[in-house]
Amino acid sequence: MLDLLPHILNGLTLGLLFALIALGFTLIVGVMEVINLAHGSLFALGAYFALSLLGGMWFGDTAFGAWWLSLSIETRYVAALFVGPALAAIAGMALELCLRPTYGKAPLYGLLLTFGAALVIEEIIRLGWGTGEQNLMVPASINGPVLVAGFIYSKYKFFAAGFSIVAIFGVWLFLEKTPYGAIIKAGAHDSEMVRALGYDLSKLRLMVFGFGAALAGLAGIIMVPIWGLRPHVGIDVVIPAFLIIVIGGIGSFWGALVAAIMVGLAVGITGAYAGAWATMSMYILLIIVVGFRSRGLFGRKSALEN
Repeated sequence: MLDLLPHILNGLTLGLLFALIALGFTLIVGVMEVINLAHGSLFALGAYFALSLLGGMWFGDTAFGAWWLSLSIETRYVAALFVGPALAAIAGMALELCLRPTYGKAPLYGLLLTFGAALVIEEIIRLGWGTGEQNLMVPASINGPVLVAGFIYSKYKFFAAGFSIVAIFGVWLFLEKTPYGAIIKAGAHDSEMVRALGYDLSKLRLMVFGFGAALAGLAGIIMVPIWGLRPHVGIDVVIPAFLIIVIGGIGSFWGALVAAIMVGLAVGITGAYAGAWATMSMYILLIIVVGFRSRGLFGRKSALEN
């Protein structure tokens, strides 16, 4: 059992990080009725923004740049956790404005536009930050090994798992306990009803897209110290995120969370004993779940089925 424990912890950590990505993805699909293929690129963009901020790349050799770099890595890291997702949210809202002419038309238009946006963002990353793999610095206090129950484990993975739990709980509180969350949930169920009640549907869509993009950017900052930062890292995460919302049920908060944990555990445990099958395990899980329940574990009739 002790041999299996590190792999279970790896799987749970991966699942919680996947959940953070998938929650933003499923909110956008639920309210916008658009599968945002650029969601992974927004994940990468958030991490690259954090990279620039941590290294002071935007400030150059100015006095402000020198002052910024004199601050502790902890201070700059905390600032990056706020600024990176905020800039990713702005990029997401810009994408939503571009999507508006496709509303009410065939879903293929939105799909193609977000696919094109993903390619554009990836090229912007290559031009702005280069093509090589880069490392996102993390404070020494959350880096390095730690002894747990007789085995050595990564201190950063504990931080990533704990941070993800807090962030997911924050999203739940926002959706369940605030008027804005109630409007978003209503919009995910029936956007026309929200419009009939007098709410501005355009503002709702802009807010949801920005919120989903911020979650993607936040997940990017937390996840890339484990996965590595490269221009196409977004592609590596958008496929698991899509599988998770299908397995969990489109538009379902708890479905996305449960499915993300299941996918994380499947990949983590399979990767330990049959590495070549780690990625395949996600698809096998999808086939099993959808084979028994076509709308996913917690899925109801989706807007995409209309």
